[in-house]
Amino acid sequence: MTKQTFLHDRHVELGARMVDFAGWEMPVQYTSIIEEHKTVRENVGIFDVSHMGELIVSGEDSLAFLNKLVPQNISKLVDKKAVYCQLTNKQGGLIDDLIIYKLEDKKYLIIVNASRADEDLNWMTRNQAGFNVDIDNISHKYSLIAVQGPKACDLIMSIGENYLPPFFSIKRSELFNINLWMSRTGYTGEDGVELMVKNEYAEYLWDKLLEAGKQYGIKPIGLGARDTLRLEAGLHLYGNDLDENTTPVEAGLTWSVPKDKEDNYNGKDVIMSQIQHGGRKKLFGFKMLDKSVARHEYEVYINGEKAGVVTSGGVSPTRAENIGLAYISLPYVDKIHVGSTIQIMIREKLHDAEIVKLPFVTKRNKV
Repeated sequence: MTKQTFLHDRHVELGARMVDFAGWEMPVQYTSIIEEHKTVRENVGIFDVSHMGELIVSGEDSLAFLNKLVPQNISKLVDKKAVYCQLTNKQGGLIDDLIIYKLEDKKYLIIVNASRADEDLNWMTRNQAGFNVDIDNISHKYSLIAVQGPKACDLIMSIGENYLPPFFSIKRSELFNINLWMSRTGYTGEDGVELMVKNEYAEYLWDKLLEAGKQYGIKPIGLGARDTLRLEAGLHLYGNDLDENTTPVEAGLTWSVPKDKEDNYNGKDVIMSQIQHGGRKKLFGFKMLDKSVARHEYEVYINGEKAGVVTSGGVSPTRAENIGLAYISLPYVDKIHVGSTIQIMIREKLHDAEIVKLPFVTKRNKV
């Protein structure tokens, strides 16, 4: 049975087209993807992302436990700060990508992808032996609402918040007399916050934000624009750009893997070796040189030879171009660079594309 968030009825009332996403019935769009995309780039959009999972890891050994699970050095996290990282298997492959928040000493909040929540919890439980740690799945207790765009913080300040947390930080807050967690994070490349609130207050908070946001041009945003926004910002989507056969190094996430972490973690030997010698493939950004659109799993060719595969592709409303991400396999990685031409097989015909620097648009979320 497809699950529904506590905001499901609001989406239907707003005329959203609902689709199945990772086992959840979610709004893909309310008006048009292009219009919703531009709303977030120019004003402010509100997203229901309650399908995401939330886990609490706590206990005497919680720090050591998390350091075994992820390449990032969790020891360096201070209270209320967050870090982007990956949950790796023993071969260095990506079970999921995560955000870990240190709420307080020996207590961490982990945000996981909707499509991977069960796998993540299973893997954590399998690795729990020998650690004095509790893993509490609180996903069913909370809703998650994202407010994103250049006017997002103005909106939040206008409704009584006098101190926004710094980028990649979290704090307790109160909006419209509702206690909640507020984090300065998002998946759009724009500034904004994500609000984690108990389910019983989700509809009220959603309604009040839409009402208060009218003067800032707020609109509800569906999964369609969420995807085009994240692609322009060069952000990965699990199941497209990340999977269990891909390492952080191959995915272009080496910046998130400290080289001086002493703790051992799953897949460390493979990942450290790849940092030195390179992986089996490498992720590149590209733009199409004609009006064609590259899609997930389309084949990439270089000089007539199959050299890789497209992982994400679509329209960039901001650039008015068709863009995408693709993995190029090892024998060809050294042959291409920014400005190189590749070909993508679309409907049994090769179409030219150009390798470009990521991200496709300038991020405006690091304040």
